[in-house]
Amino acid sequence: MRSHAVSVFSVLFLCLIASEAAYSAEDAQSLARLGGRMSAAEKVSLEEQVAKNPNDVDSRTKLLGYYFIKGRQDADAKSNRQRHVVWLIENAPESKVLGLPYGRLDKVLEKESYDRAKEAWLKIIQKWPEKLSVLKNASTFFLLYDREISEELLLKGQTLDAKDPQWSASLGQLYSLELMSLQTGQVRKAAANKAFQQYKLAYDLSNAMERDALLVSLAKTAFAAGLNDDAKAFATKMLEDDAAGWNRGNRIHHGNLILGQIALSDGNVDEAKSRLLLAGKTSGSPQLNSFGPNMLLAKELLERGETDAVLEYFELCKKFWASPNRKLEQWADDVKSNRVPQFGANLAY
Repeated sequence: MRSHAVSVFSVLFLCLIASEAAYSAEDAQSLARLGGRMSAAEKVSLEEQVAKNPNDVDSRTKLLGYYFIKGRQDADAKSNRQRHVVWLIENAPESKVLGLPYGRLDKVLEKESYDRAKEAWLKIIQKWPEKLSVLKNASTFFLLYDREISEELLLKGQTLDAKDPQWSASLGQLYSLELMSLQTGQVRKAAANKAFQQYKLAYDLSNAMERDALLVSLAKTAFAAGLNDDAKAFATKMLEDDAAGWNRGNRIHHGNLILGQIALSDGNVDEAKSRLLLAGKTSGSPQLNSFGPNMLLAKELLERGETDAVLEYFELCKKFWASPNRKLEQWADDVKSNRVPQFGANLAY
């Protein structure tokens, strides 16, 4: 049961990180989203089309979108999705959809298909060891469950194509995933520093839009690595940029939270409480509205007995997050009963 929970959390966390990055295959994403809106009859028609023309990658991309979204409504969704993923790896490994969540398989819940896909990827890599699009897609597939393979592929890609920031950004993601299982200590700081250095390299190579998307990851990993000056600089940069767009709410939320954590580490509790409330006043974002607010600073303040500020933070978060299963209300009840809630994945988001 624990392994399943960790698996689901990892997938959600990875999707969150990916959504904050500015490196996406927009055409494949659009096709997959169109597929997610298809009816069952349209799906059947498209499957018939693929049967006649197996090399129709666009149609397979739409079908992956359908099965990804409509899985609970389609009894054969899992097996069909697995079939298309393995076909694409074996026959069209450069397909953009394989670099997106639609092209991934879960090693815990889909072990047989994952192993088959893994074997297919290893054969393709051996055949095309220096094809950058293949290295990118394969490294994404292995990111959660075979990180050593993913790291090897990303480092190779970074060597072959040193000016592309995606290799460094993806290595930052990979090293950040290690932080989920490391609570404290020098090992965690070292992992955070590795992630930060890669994010920083990606930042230096990126354009303005890509840099904006990397700020949250830079500030978080810098703080986790004990690099408070760097963390403060990137958090401050988030708050200085008030430009509209999908990332504005993230900048307000995470920028204030990082500055609050730095203040708390310096013993300034009042500043930390103020920053917590400012973080709660964000207008939200696609990520915050879906996954919810980060609760790490709230937890640290609760451990110092600062219940009033945390309860006010919960109320502010209700304006942008319709928490599933009334999580905010449950957490508030815990706090009022002198218990620190189990915030789960919201300590990482």
